[in-house]
Amino acid sequence: MKKFDYLKPKSIEEALTLLDQYGEKAKLIAGGTDVIVMVKQKTMAPEVLISLQAIPGLNEINYNGFLSIGPMVTHRMIEKSELIKKDYSALADAVSWLGSIQIRNVATIGGNICTAAPSADTATPLLVLGTQVKIKSLKEERVVPIEEFFKGPGETVLKKGELIKELMIPKPLPNTGSAYYKLQRRLALDLPILGVSALLSLDKNKVTCADMLCTTSPISSILHKMEEDDLVCKEVRIALGVAAPTPMRAVKAETLLRGKKLSDELLEEVAETAAKEAQPRDSIRGEAWYRRDMIKVLVKRMAMKSIERVIQPEETVFPERLW
Repeated sequence: MKKFDYLKPKSIEEALTLLDQYGEKAKLIAGGTDVIVMVKQKTMAPEVLISLQAIPGLNEINYNGFLSIGPMVTHRMIEKSELIKKDYSALADAVSWLGSIQIRNVATIGGNICTAAPSADTATPLLVLGTQVKIKSLKEERVVPIEEFFKGPGETVLKKGELIKELMIPKPLPNTGSAYYKLQRRLALDLPILGVSALLSLDKNKVTCADMLCTTSPISSILHKMEEDDLVCKEVRIALGVAAPTPMRAVKAETLLRGKKLSDELLEEVAETAAKEAQPRDSIRGEAWYRRDMIKVLVKRMAMKSIERVIQPEETVFPERLW
Protein backbone atom coordinates (compact mmCIF):
# COMPACT_ATOMS: atom_id res chain seq x y z
CA MET A 1 0.00 0.00 0.00
CA LYS A 2 1.32 3.42 -0.95
CA LYS A 3 2.35 5.65 1.95
CA PHE A 4 0.34 8.80 2.63
CA ASP A 5 0.20 11.66 5.11
CA TYR A 6 -2.76 11.75 7.49
CA LEU A 7 -4.03 15.16 8.59
CA LYS A 8 -6.72 15.92 11.22
CA PRO A 9 -8.02 19.49 10.88
CA LYS A 10 -10.08 20.86 13.76
CA SER A 11 -12.54 22.99 11.78
CA ILE A 12 -14.38 22.90 8.46
CA GLU A 13 -12.43 25.97 7.30
CA GLU A 14 -9.10 24.27 8.08
CA ALA A 15 -10.20 21.12 6.23
CA LEU A 16 -11.24 23.15 3.18
CA THR A 17 -7.98 25.09 3.25
CA LEU A 18 -6.00 21.83 3.28
CA LEU A 19 -8.17 20.44 0.50
CA ASP A 20 -7.49 23.56 -1.57
CA GLN A 21 -3.77 23.43 -0.77
CA TYR A 22 -3.18 19.80 -1.77
CA GLY A 23 -5.72 19.65 -4.62
CA GLU A 24 -5.74 16.36 -6.53
CA LYS A 25 -3.17 14.85 -4.16
CA ALA A 26 -5.65 14.86 -1.25
CA LYS A 27 -8.69 12.80 -0.36
CA LEU A 28 -11.20 13.41 2.41
CA ILE A 29 -11.77 10.51 4.78
CA ALA A 30 -14.69 10.03 7.17
CA GLY A 31 -15.08 6.55 8.69
CA GLY A 32 -12.64 5.07 6.19
CA THR A 33 -14.59 1.88 5.49
CA ASP A 34 -14.59 2.64 1.75
CA VAL A 35 -11.52 4.85 1.31
CA ILE A 36 -9.02 2.58 3.08
CA VAL A 37 -10.28 -0.44 1.14
CA MET A 38 -9.78 1.44 -2.15
CA VAL A 39 -6.29 2.54 -1.07
CA LYS A 40 -5.37 -1.06 -0.23
CA GLN A 41 -6.79 -2.26 -3.55
CA LYS A 42 -4.74 0.47 -5.30
CA THR A 43 -7.83 1.92 -7.00
CA MET A 44 -7.01 5.16 -5.19
CA ALA A 45 -3.57 6.53 -4.36
CA PRO A 46 -3.80 9.83 -2.43
CA GLU A 47 -0.66 11.43 -1.06
CA VAL A 48 -2.66 13.04 1.75
CA LEU A 49 -5.75 11.86 3.63
CA ILE A 50 -7.65 14.67 5.34
CA SER A 51 -9.72 13.29 8.20
CA LEU A 52 -12.97 14.93 9.31
CA GLN A 53 -12.99 13.06 12.64
CA ALA A 54 -11.79 15.96 14.82
CA ILE A 55 -14.19 18.61 13.48
CA PRO A 56 -16.86 19.43 16.08
CA GLY A 57 -20.52 19.39 15.07
CA LEU A 58 -20.21 17.06 12.08
CA ASN A 59 -21.17 13.99 14.12
CA GLU A 60 -24.43 15.37 15.55
CA ILE A 61 -28.12 14.63 14.98
CA ASN A 62 -30.36 17.61 15.74
CA TYR A 63 -34.01 18.50 15.29
CA ASN A 64 -35.27 22.06 14.96
CA GLY A 65 -38.35 21.86 12.76
CA PHE A 66 -36.33 19.59 10.44
CA LEU A 67 -33.91 16.75 10.99
CA SER A 68 -30.25 17.72 10.67
CA ILE A 69 -27.68 14.95 10.29
CA GLY A 70 -23.97 15.71 10.16
CA PRO A 71 -21.89 13.87 7.56
CA MET A 72 -19.79 12.22 10.29
CA VAL A 73 -22.81 10.68 12.01
CA THR A 74 -22.29 6.92 12.05
CA HIS A 75 -24.89 4.41 10.97
CA ARG A 76 -24.98 3.06 14.51
CA MET A 77 -25.93 6.51 15.86
CA ILE A 78 -28.80 6.65 13.35
CA GLU A 79 -29.85 3.10 14.22
CA LYS A 80 -30.11 4.01 17.93
CA SER A 81 -31.95 7.32 17.43
CA GLU A 82 -35.53 7.04 18.72
CA LEU A 83 -36.56 10.13 16.71
CA ILE A 84 -35.38 8.58 13.45
CA LYS A 85 -37.05 5.25 14.28
CA LYS A 86 -40.34 7.04 14.91
CA ASP A 87 -40.55 9.66 12.15
CA TYR A 88 -37.93 8.63 9.57
CA SER A 89 -38.25 4.86 9.78
CA ALA A 90 -37.02 4.07 6.24
CA LEU A 91 -33.62 5.42 7.23
CA ALA A 92 -33.63 3.39 10.45
CA ASP A 93 -34.50 0.29 8.39
CA ALA A 94 -31.60 0.93 6.02
CA VAL A 95 -28.87 1.33 8.62
CA SER A 96 -30.04 -1.78 10.47
CA TRP A 97 -29.36 -3.80 7.29
CA LEU A 98 -25.98 -2.22 6.65
CA GLY A 99 -22.92 -4.35 7.36
CA SER A 100 -22.19 -5.49 10.91
CA ILE A 101 -22.40 -3.55 14.16
CA GLN A 102 -18.62 -3.11 14.00
CA ILE A 103 -18.94 -1.49 10.57
CA ARG A 104 -21.95 0.61 11.61
CA ASN A 105 -19.94 1.94 14.56
CA VAL A 106 -17.40 3.44 12.14
CA ALA A 107 -19.06 3.99 8.74
CA THR A 108 -20.72 7.38 8.25
CA ILE A 109 -23.77 8.53 6.34
CA GLY A 110 -21.71 11.18 4.54
CA GLY A 111 -19.24 8.58 3.35
CA ASN A 112 -22.04 6.27 2.24
CA ILE A 113 -23.56 8.79 -0.15
CA CYS A 114 -20.24 10.28 -1.29
CA THR A 115 -19.15 6.84 -2.49
CA ALA A 116 -22.18 7.13 -4.80
CA ALA A 117 -22.60 3.40 -5.28
CA PRO A 118 -25.97 2.46 -6.84
CA SER A 119 -26.20 -0.06 -3.98
CA ALA A 120 -25.74 2.48 -1.14
CA ASP A 121 -28.27 1.47 1.52
CA THR A 122 -29.00 4.97 2.82
CA ALA A 123 -29.50 6.56 -0.61
CA THR A 124 -33.06 5.41 -1.33
CA PRO A 125 -34.40 6.30 2.16
CA LEU A 126 -32.84 9.74 1.82
CA LEU A 127 -34.58 10.08 -1.56
CA VAL A 128 -38.05 9.25 -0.25
CA LEU A 129 -37.54 11.46 2.83
CA GLY A 130 -36.91 14.53 0.65
CA THR A 131 -33.34 15.16 1.83
CA GLN A 132 -31.40 18.32 0.99
CA VAL A 133 -27.58 18.21 0.96
CA LYS A 134 -25.73 21.30 2.23
CA ILE A 135 -22.36 21.58 0.50
CA LYS A 136 -19.57 23.96 1.51
CA SER A 137 -16.37 25.25 -0.09
CA LEU A 138 -14.04 28.12 0.82
CA LYS A 139 -15.98 30.41 -1.52
CA GLU A 140 -19.62 29.45 -1.06
CA GLU A 141 -22.28 27.29 0.53
CA ARG A 142 -25.01 25.66 -1.56
CA VAL A 143 -27.93 23.30 -1.06
CA VAL A 144 -28.66 20.46 -3.50
CA PRO A 145 -31.68 18.12 -3.48
CA ILE A 146 -30.56 14.53 -2.99
CA GLU A 147 -32.13 13.67 -6.38
CA GLU A 148 -29.52 15.87 -8.04
CA PHE A 149 -26.58 14.76 -5.87
CA PHE A 150 -25.81 11.48 -7.67
CA LYS A 151 -24.43 11.84 -11.22
CA GLY A 152 -23.34 8.28 -11.96
CA PRO A 153 -21.65 5.26 -10.34
CA GLY A 154 -18.98 6.72 -8.02
CA GLU A 155 -19.78 10.25 -9.18
CA THR A 156 -21.54 13.10 -7.35
CA VAL A 157 -22.08 16.84 -7.86
CA LEU A 158 -19.29 17.62 -5.39
CA LYS A 159 -16.72 19.86 -7.04
CA LYS A 160 -13.05 20.19 -6.29
CA GLY A 161 -12.61 21.76 -2.86
CA GLU A 162 -16.12 20.95 -1.57
CA LEU A 163 -17.43 18.80 1.26
CA ILE A 164 -20.82 17.90 2.71
CA LYS A 165 -21.64 20.03 5.74
CA GLU A 166 -25.12 18.74 6.60
CA LEU A 167 -28.04 16.57 5.49
CA MET A 168 -31.40 18.28 6.05
CA ILE A 169 -34.61 16.24 6.10
CA PRO A 170 -38.00 17.99 6.40
CA LYS A 171 -40.60 17.03 8.96
CA PRO A 172 -42.95 14.44 7.46
CA LEU A 173 -46.61 15.24 6.88
CA PRO A 174 -49.07 13.94 9.47
CA ASN A 175 -50.00 10.27 9.09
CA THR A 176 -46.79 9.42 7.22
CA GLY A 177 -44.97 6.10 7.22
CA SER A 178 -41.86 4.97 5.38
CA ALA A 179 -39.95 1.72 4.92
CA TYR A 180 -36.89 0.20 3.25
CA TYR A 181 -36.11 -3.35 2.22
CA LYS A 182 -32.78 -4.76 1.14
CA LEU A 183 -32.98 -7.83 -1.09
CA GLN A 184 -29.81 -9.88 -0.68
CA ARG A 185 -28.55 -13.42 -1.05
CA ARG A 186 -27.84 -13.78 2.66
CA LEU A 187 -29.03 -11.90 5.71
CA ALA A 188 -25.75 -10.30 6.78
CA LEU A 189 -22.72 -8.51 5.37
CA ASP A 190 -23.84 -8.50 1.76
CA LEU A 191 -24.48 -5.84 -0.84
CA PRO A 192 -28.08 -5.58 -2.05
CA ILE A 193 -29.37 -7.22 -5.18
CA LEU A 194 -32.03 -4.53 -4.95
CA GLY A 195 -32.99 -1.80 -2.48
CA VAL A 196 -36.54 -0.41 -2.32
CA SER A 197 -37.87 2.47 -0.23
CA ALA A 198 -41.38 3.88 -0.02
CA LEU A 199 -43.04 6.76 1.84
CA LEU A 200 -46.80 7.25 2.05
CA SER A 201 -48.82 10.01 3.71
CA LEU A 202 -52.45 9.06 4.24
CA ASP A 203 -55.65 11.05 4.59
CA LYS A 204 -57.37 8.92 7.18
CA ASN A 205 -60.20 9.25 9.67
CA LYS A 206 -61.61 6.07 11.16
CA VAL A 207 -59.81 2.88 10.14
CA THR A 208 -61.78 -0.33 10.67
CA CYS A 209 -59.18 -2.67 9.17
CA ALA A 210 -56.36 -1.95 11.64
CA ASP A 211 -56.66 -5.33 13.39
CA MET A 212 -56.12 -7.14 10.09
CA LEU A 213 -52.53 -5.90 10.10
CA CYS A 214 -51.89 -8.19 13.07
CA THR A 215 -53.03 -11.25 11.14
CA THR A 216 -51.47 -13.36 8.42
CA SER A 217 -54.14 -12.32 5.91
CA PRO A 218 -52.86 -11.82 2.35
CA ILE A 219 -52.04 -8.27 1.29
CA SER A 220 -54.90 -8.32 -1.21
CA SER A 221 -57.45 -9.11 1.54
CA ILE A 222 -56.20 -6.26 3.71
CA LEU A 223 -56.25 -3.83 0.80
CA HIS A 224 -59.79 -4.81 -0.16
CA LYS A 225 -60.83 -4.07 3.41
CA MET A 226 -58.99 -0.73 3.26
CA GLU A 227 -61.07 0.25 0.24
CA GLU A 228 -64.12 0.36 2.52
CA ASP A 229 -62.31 2.92 4.72
CA ASP A 230 -61.65 5.26 1.78
CA LEU A 231 -57.97 5.65 2.65
CA VAL A 232 -56.45 8.25 0.32
CA CYS A 233 -52.73 8.58 -0.39
CA LYS A 234 -51.98 12.31 -0.05
CA GLU A 235 -48.26 12.00 -0.78
CA VAL A 236 -46.01 9.21 -1.98
CA ARG A 237 -42.36 8.71 -2.87
CA ILE A 238 -40.80 5.52 -4.18
CA ALA A 239 -37.06 5.03 -4.61
CA LEU A 240 -35.03 2.17 -6.07
CA GLY A 241 -31.40 1.18 -5.58
CA VAL A 242 -29.36 -1.07 -7.89
CA ALA A 243 -32.08 -0.46 -10.48
CA ALA A 244 -30.26 2.22 -12.53
CA PRO A 245 -26.79 3.81 -12.73
CA THR A 246 -27.77 5.93 -9.71
CA PRO A 247 -30.35 5.57 -6.93
CA MET A 248 -33.61 6.73 -8.53
CA ARG A 249 -37.14 7.91 -7.85
CA ALA A 250 -39.99 6.07 -9.61
CA VAL A 251 -41.78 9.31 -10.47
CA LYS A 252 -44.39 7.85 -12.87
CA ALA A 253 -45.39 5.25 -10.30
CA GLU A 254 -45.72 7.96 -7.65
CA THR A 255 -48.01 10.01 -9.91
CA LEU A 256 -50.35 7.05 -10.29
CA LEU A 257 -50.85 6.74 -6.52
CA ARG A 258 -50.75 10.37 -5.36
CA GLY A 259 -54.20 11.65 -4.40
CA LYS A 260 -55.87 8.28 -5.08
CA LYS A 261 -57.83 5.91 -2.86
CA LEU A 262 -55.80 2.85 -1.89
CA SER A 263 -56.73 -0.42 -3.53
CA ASP A 264 -55.10 -3.72 -4.38
CA GLU A 265 -55.47 -3.09 -8.12
CA LEU A 266 -53.92 0.38 -7.85
CA LEU A 267 -50.88 -0.80 -5.89
CA GLU A 268 -50.35 -3.57 -8.44
CA GLU A 269 -50.34 -0.96 -11.22
CA VAL A 270 -47.99 1.28 -9.25
CA ALA A 271 -45.53 -1.59 -8.71
CA GLU A 272 -45.68 -2.56 -12.41
CA THR A 273 -45.00 1.05 -13.42
CA ALA A 274 -42.03 1.32 -11.06
CA ALA A 275 -40.54 -1.83 -12.61
CA LYS A 276 -40.93 -0.34 -16.10
CA GLU A 277 -39.21 2.89 -15.01
CA ALA A 278 -36.19 1.01 -13.66
CA GLN A 279 -33.05 0.44 -15.73
CA PRO A 280 -31.55 -2.64 -14.06
CA ARG A 281 -28.58 -4.50 -15.49
CA ASP A 282 -27.16 -7.98 -15.21
CA SER A 283 -24.47 -8.39 -12.56
CA ILE A 284 -22.80 -11.10 -10.52
CA ARG A 285 -25.48 -10.66 -7.82
CA GLY A 286 -28.55 -10.79 -10.02
CA GLU A 287 -29.87 -10.49 -13.55
CA ALA A 288 -31.91 -7.58 -14.85
CA TRP A 289 -35.12 -9.59 -15.33
CA TYR A 290 -34.98 -10.78 -11.72
CA ARG A 291 -34.44 -7.28 -10.36
CA ARG A 292 -37.37 -5.98 -12.42
CA ASP A 293 -39.66 -8.78 -11.20
CA MET A 294 -38.66 -8.16 -7.58
CA ILE A 295 -39.37 -4.43 -7.92
CA LYS A 296 -42.99 -5.40 -8.64
CA VAL A 297 -43.07 -7.39 -5.41
CA LEU A 298 -41.12 -5.11 -3.08
CA VAL A 299 -42.69 -1.78 -4.06
CA LYS A 300 -46.07 -3.16 -2.99
CA ARG A 301 -44.64 -4.65 0.20
CA MET A 302 -42.89 -1.41 1.22
CA ALA A 303 -46.07 0.54 0.52
CA MET A 304 -47.90 -1.86 2.86
CA LYS A 305 -45.21 -1.52 5.52
CA SER A 306 -45.53 2.27 5.30
CA ILE A 307 -49.33 2.02 5.64
CA GLU A 308 -48.89 -0.29 8.63
CA ARG A 309 -46.68 2.30 10.33
CA VAL A 310 -49.33 4.98 9.84
CA ILE A 311 -52.29 2.94 11.05
CA GLN A 312 -50.56 1.24 13.98
CA PRO A 313 -47.57 3.44 14.88
CA GLU A 314 -47.29 2.10 18.43
CA GLU A 315 -47.55 -1.58 17.52
CA THR A 316 -44.21 -3.38 17.73
CA VAL A 317 -45.19 -7.06 17.58
CA PHE A 318 -46.52 -8.39 14.30
CA PRO A 319 -46.60 -11.80 12.65
CA GLU A 320 -43.31 -12.56 10.91
CA ARG A 321 -43.93 -11.31 7.40
CA LEU A 322 -42.08 -9.40 4.70
CA TRP A 323 -44.93 -7.12 3.68
